[in-house]
Order: sequence, then C-alpha cells, then structure tokens
Amino acid sequence: MANSPDHFLDVRNVSTHFHRRQRSQAPVVAVDDVSFSLPGGKPTLLTIVGESGSGKTTLTRNMLGLTPPTSGSVLYQGKDIYHMSSEEWIDYRREVQPVFQDPYATYNPFYRIDRVLEVPIRKFKLAKSKDEARSRMEEALQAVDLRPSDVLGRYPHQLSGGERQRIMLARIYLIRPKLIIADEPLSMIDASLRTVFLNILLDLRDNHGISCIHITHNLATAYYLGGQMMIMCRGRVIERGDMDTIVTKPSHPYTQLLIESVPSPDPELRWERRKQETKNLTEISELKTDVNACVFTGRCPHVMPTCHTNRPQFIPITPVQESACFLYDKAVNPEASKVAPARQASAD
Repeated sequence: MANSPDHFLDVRNVSTHFHRRQRSQAPVVAVDDVSFSLPGGKPTLLTIVGESGSGKTTLTRNMLGLTPPTSGSVLYQGKDIYHMSSEEWIDYRREVQPVFQDPYATYNPFYRIDRVLEVPIRKFKLAKSKDEARSRMEEALQAVDLRPSDVLGRYPHQLSGGERQRIMLARIYLIRPKLIIADEPLSMIDASLRTVFLNILLDLRDNHGISCIHITHNLATAYYLGGQMMIMCRGRVIERGDMDTIVTKPSHPYTQLLIESVPSPDPELRWERRKQETKNLTEISELKTDVNACVFTGRCPHVMPTCHTNRPQFIPITPVQESACFLYDKAVNPEASKVAPARQASAD
C-alpha cells in the first residue's frame, strides 16, 4: 500500500518478537503482522480490545516509539517514526500523546503537580508570561472537571488515581495533539470516575478534534465510547470494524466467546453457568503461535483442517465489518454463505 497523505498514522505489517532467555527456544511473538490506518481529515476514535497477553501494550509501545518492531513500520504522515530527524521526532511527540495505565508511576513524586503542566507550556512555548501560563493551566484543569485550587501546589500522592489521570488529560488539553494513545487508562480508576474520564475523551474528540486510540480489555467501556474497534488475539487482529456491529453481531468465534464472557445485568441469565460452559474454550486451551495457522484453533468450536495449516485473511462480513476467519471463506467452506454473525444482547 502506497503512502497516503490522507492517513495521519499508518501501522503497516508490524511484528514484534521477544527472545527468550534460552536462545534455543522460539521467540515470543507479541505482535504478529498488524496493519491499520487512522485518517488525518477528521477525529477518529479507535478501541483495541483483547485479553491480557494479546499484544495490546506492545503494539502501543511500537506506536509511541518506545519499542522498535522486529519488522514492519509505523508511519506518521508518511514518515517512519524510527527514522525521523530530531526535529521530526519532536513534532511527532507533540502531536501523539500517551496516557498510561498507572496514574501514579507517570509522575515524579518529588515535584508538585504544577510541574506536569508547566513543562509542556515552557517546552512548546504555549504562553508568553507567568500569568498567561497560570491562566492556561487553570483553564486546562477546569476542562477536565478539576478545580485548580484543589490540585495545584499538591504532590502526586495527595491526589486520587482519577485526579492524576485527569491531570494527564489536562496536559493533553494544553498541548492539543492530534492523537491520544491511551493504554488501559481506567484500570486503576474508581468505577465512579470512569464515565467522567470517558466523557472527557469524547469531548476532546468532538470539540477539539483530537483522535484517540483506546486500548482496553473491558468491552463495556469500549462500547460506551463507540467508534471503530479492533479485536486482538495472541498478537493478531482477528476482527475489525464498526463498534456497534461487532458488539451486537460478532463474527469471529473468538469475539463471540469474548462477548459471551461479559456478565449480563439480567438476573434471569445465569452467567455462572455460561462461564462454566465456555471455560475450556476461553481459559484453558493453549493458543497457537504458528504464523502459518490460525491462532484460535485450540479453542475454536468451528475449527476446520485448513485452520491448522493456513493463516486466515480478512473477509468482509458486512460493509462495516471484517473477520479473519475461514468460516466465511467460500473457497474452503462451502457453507460460508449460510454462516451469519452471532447476535448478542449487548456489552453493557
């Protein structure tokens, strides 16, 4: 695929392998030939969903320039981020901002919270005077539902996890990047504040034109945000497309089981029984790492001989949904035209 000026960020055939302590053993394949693009014209919200060990965080580090991929490339406006000049790298770091999982580890405990906001103002010359800098800091904090008098002058340990994460969003509000990459940003926030955080992400997209790649294992928070979705399994993207379509009509057997494992708020539906029925498929079986096979053969209830020897490619399921599954491939499954995505109630 040729470089496209319409794409702000291109992830192209990215694979990342980690060698084991014993070199004689096969390396761990953390990310396996992942490709996707973000448009540059309008703000986009993409959620990457997968279980622990699916490769989400490694892919995040690839995109942020923290872990070089073993193969493939991450392109920012057509330029490989791992071959940028110093000036290009500074521009990239300003326009692509991270929000990490641990809202405490991000901070230096010896500095007051003020420094988190003062540094980008000084580094990117966002204010001409101390009074203007103070005014911009207060505006940014108010934009993320924080009162400046409650947080400025305090140390990180004096704030809650939710306040610390929102201060990182205030920093992003100051910088006004083009893209936020948020890796499990809600995992250490109280449930009562998660909706507040998600609403801020939506506000940054809708009112300030900031795109977001949201990485999570939580389908409920993904569904709340909406937008586009990618499902990862053992380093690969196995389904992608419109959020509502995937959640309500999942096509890949892995996605179906992933959504089936979400507890239902309906007391008439016995989740414990459903969980037990799928336990062997979702918790115990080993997944394959063979690049020439489907990663889900050990768990899939629809496995076919070709799944053990060939890697499935993406097949359009609907105009807004694709699935990497031989179940929908007419060349190997004569019943493919009769297979319909499973209908689910909801991820709520």
